[in-house]
Amino acid sequence: MADDEQKSTPMIRAVVEAVHASPPQAVLYLAGGASQALGWLMSVPGASNTVLEAVVPYSRTSMIQLLGKIPAQFCSEQTAEELALLAYNRALKLSRTDSPVIGVGFTGSLGGIHPKHGDHRFHVSARTSDRNRVSTVTLSKGLRTREQEDKVSSQFLLKAIANACRVPSTSISELIESDLSSESEKTFDEDEELEQLINGEVCFKVYPFSNDSHVSDAERKIILSGSFNPLHDGHLKLLEVASSICGDGYPCFEISAVNADKPPLSAQEIKDRVKQFERVGKTVIISNQPFFYKKAELFPGSTFVIGADTAVRLINPKYYDGDYKEMLRILIGCKSTRCTFLVGGRNVDGVFKVLEDFDIPDVLKDMFVSIPPERFRMDISSTDLRRSHGML
Repeated sequence: MADDEQKSTPMIRAVVEAVHASPPQAVLYLAGGASQALGWLMSVPGASNTVLEAVVPYSRTSMIQLLGKIPAQFCSEQTAEELALLAYNRALKLSRTDSPVIGVGFTGSLGGIHPKHGDHRFHVSARTSDRNRVSTVTLSKGLRTREQEDKVSSQFLLKAIANACRVPSTSISELIESDLSSESEKTFDEDEELEQLINGEVCFKVYPFSNDSHVSDAERKIILSGSFNPLHDGHLKLLEVASSICGDGYPCFEISAVNADKPPLSAQEIKDRVKQFERVGKTVIISNQPFFYKKAELFPGSTFVIGADTAVRLINPKYYDGDYKEMLRILIGCKSTRCTFLVGGRNVDGVFKVLEDFDIPDVLKDMFVSIPPERFRMDISSTDLRRSHGML
C-alpha cells in the first residue's frame, strides 16, 4: 500500500494542478468522508482559482439545516445530488461573473471506531450548468482502514471535480475487484436549464458575452435590470454612463424570468431576448427574482442602475401593502447587503423626474445616487418602441 501511495501522489498533484489551471470554480459540501481531497486541493498552489468554499455538514443537525429538511437517508445518491445543487447555486453567488461553476455534494458512510452493520459506501455528485454526474461506490468491508477508505472516497471526489473541469483523471482511483461502483449522468439542454431557473431550482444563469477582460475579476457588479423587450440604445448608453460613474465593476444586464404581476417568461422568450445581448457583445444574467431586495441577496455589493420611475416605486408604501415600516424594513435589509441604486432621470406620469424630485427617507438616502441629467437623458422606452413598430 505504501508503494501505491508513493505512485499516486504525483498523479494526484498533476490532476489538482490541471484543475486549478482550468476556468471552473467550485463549492464543495462534504459529509462523512473525502476529507483528504480538501488537503490535496488546498495544498497545491492555485487553490483560490478553484475553491470558492468548502463546507463539512458533519452532524445531523448541520446537514438538516443545510438541506432545509430531514433527508430520507443522510447517506444516499439523492442527498448527494441535493447537496450538489445547493453547492452549485452557492457557487453562482460567489463566483466571478464570467466563470463556469461546479457544485459538489458528497455523502459517505465509511468505517469507524465501531463495526457498521450496513455497507461501507459513498456517493459523489458534481453539478454544472448543463449536467449532473453521480458516482456511487460500495467498498469491500474489512479490507481497508478508515483512513484508506477516506482516501478512496477522496480520489473519487477529485475525479468528479476533474471530470467537471474536463481534466483527465482516470489513473488516480484505487478500487479493488470486490468493490462495486456505478456512475450515471444527466445532461440538460438550454431549454431544460432555463426551465430549472424558471421553477426556482437554479437561481440564475449568466450569458457572458462581454469581451471586456479587464473587468472579469471585478467583485462588484453594475447591473441594469429590465425586460429589454426590445433592448435599445438608451439601455446601452445608460449602462455605459453608470459604469463611468461607478468606476471599478462588472457591467451587465439582468432579466428576471419571473414577474411579480405577469406570467413567467418562456424558455423561448428568454432565448430570444438573450440573442440581443449576444449581438452587441454584452453580458446578461437571467434570474428568477423580480424584486430588488431579492436581487440584492443574489448579487450583494452590487450597484443597480434604475430609472426614476422605478425609484419612486421602491420607496412607495403602496407596493408594501401600504405599510411604511415594512417598506423601511425591506429596504434597510437591502442596504445591509451593501447594494446601492444609481438613479437616472425618467418620465414619471408624463413629467421628466430625477432622484432629487423625490423624498427619500433619511435612513435610505446614502443608498441612492443620482445620475446627473446632463450625463444621461433619453425619454424613449421599450414600450414606446414596441408601439412605434406596431407590436402593441
